[in-house]
Amino acid sequence: MKIEGQAALVTGGASGLGEATARELARLGAKVAVLDRNAELAEKVAAEIGGVACACDITDTDSVNAALDKAEAAHGTARILMNVAGIGSAKRIVGKDGNPAPLEDFVRVVNINLVGSYNMARLFAARCAKLEALDNGEKGVMLFTASVAAFDGQVGQQAYSASKGGLVGMTLPMARDLAQHAIRVCTVAPGLFATPLLMELPEAVQQSLAASIPFPPRLGKPSEFAELACHIVTNGHLNGEVIRLDGALRMAPR
Repeated sequence: MKIEGQAALVTGGASGLGEATARELARLGAKVAVLDRNAELAEKVAAEIGGVACACDITDTDSVNAALDKAEAAHGTARILMNVAGIGSAKRIVGKDGNPAPLEDFVRVVNINLVGSYNMARLFAARCAKLEALDNGEKGVMLFTASVAAFDGQVGQQAYSASKGGLVGMTLPMARDLAQHAIRVCTVAPGLFATPLLMELPEAVQQSLAASIPFPPRLGKPSEFAELACHIVTNGHLNGEVIRLDGALRMAPR
């Protein structure tokens, strides 16, 4: 699918990998809706790229539908969905105090990262499926953002790894399910990237993390994630695939 002129949605689009993706889509000529819980940051990014900002909680169906309605009113029904919103967590299942990890933390991470992404996908797909097919026969493209933690999660990452592993496991069956509607589905599993959250770590920690990556021995650039996300849109034979983007990194146990 050619990106130029298409309406696109980016969840988590106000910062980090989502912001980079929103900016790259806009650079390539897409009409971008920046969806994020942080309405103020979303407005800032949207203003800078000529898009529209939509306050959105991906776990809340009414909130998602309101965001989709606003984006649709501005740009038409979207053919591109970039699911980038998510949160992290690190809780040992048995803490140093001997107490079990709080169940609420596990539920919250899985609800946002996995259930929220599914909620966004189902509501987007239902609208996209009603569109006329493009010249190449497809109607839309959807991307999920997993993590290398889906495959080699570290100590304390049970909730995060489970949520990202769920996205990996959902990719192929969703691609098969949506084939009848001519909507492609792929997932990117990034490694260690220079996102605002990671950049808050001490410099020595950042350097240590970068040194653990075989090549190139540096943190990934958000722009590199965005480039791959946009390539998935333009490469019509990519479907049902999970792509690691990690510099050959395999995470150590801790």
